[in-house]
Amino acid sequence: MDLSLIKTILLVLLAVTSLLLVLLVLLHKGRGGGLSDMFGGGVSSSASASGVAERNLNRLTVTVAILWGACCVGLGILERML
Repeated sequence: MDLSLIKTILLVLLAVTSLLLVLLVLLHKGRGGGLSDMFGGGVSSSASASGVAERNLNRLTVTVAILWGACCVGLGILERML
């Protein structure tokens, strides 16, 4: 495979995971006193999600963050090679 093709794939994957990571972080329940309260995070505390849904959201967020980091490292290695 051509290195420029791999670089393009990693750049697209980095952009997609960046947007997905932002959305996933914004879905988390607010801890109070921050920006989440300004946007209605305090209201959702009475109707909080189940523990299973929170754990799955945490796992998905960590997985996407690891994939994002791997894309960054991969792009850095490719830049050194080119």
